[in-house]
Amino acid sequence: MEEQIIQLLFYCIPAIVTGGVAYYFFSLHTKNEEGRRRYLLHKESQKDALPVRLQAYERMTLFLERIAPASLTINLTPVTDGKDDYENRLIQQIETEFNHNLAQQIYLTEDCWGIIRAAKNTTIQMIRKIAMSEKIDSASKLREAILTEFMDKQAPSATALSFIKKEVSEIIG
Repeated sequence: MEEQIIQLLFYCIPAIVTGGVAYYFFSLHTKNEEGRRRYLLHKESQKDALPVRLQAYERMTLFLERIAPASLTINLTPVTDGKDDYENRLIQQIETEFNHNLAQQIYLTEDCWGIIRAAKNTTIQMIRKIAMSEKIDSASKLREAILTEFMDKQAPSATALSFIKKEVSEIIG
């Protein structure tokens, strides 16, 4: 009887080893196939999402170009002679443009969106700071002072625009 058990073990051990090896290779193959499918789905979704992301970067580029102090003051002429009215009009235009593009943040990186928001807020702060000057008493002088201030300095929107260009070049490759 003992001999029969040993013979049975000699027959079963190779079958168990073969079954274990087959199971290992089958599970490895299944994992590889699942990974390949995920990769193909991700690649396909990236292909579909890329144009939308690039469009978001384009829209934010337009936003930054529109809020650049030179563009802003050229496109928005003073309606009255009051500097406060002109200051409020400039700031309202920046806020309106920004609010119009709020949804684009879902397609941008956190860093990029943060830099764009910082550019917007810094531009508004600089306009307010220039408008506080005692020397400026009319809308035309405020406009002139804003243009003069940003001739010597790089506008915050230009810095954000450089960041966008860098990110887009990394996306495109």
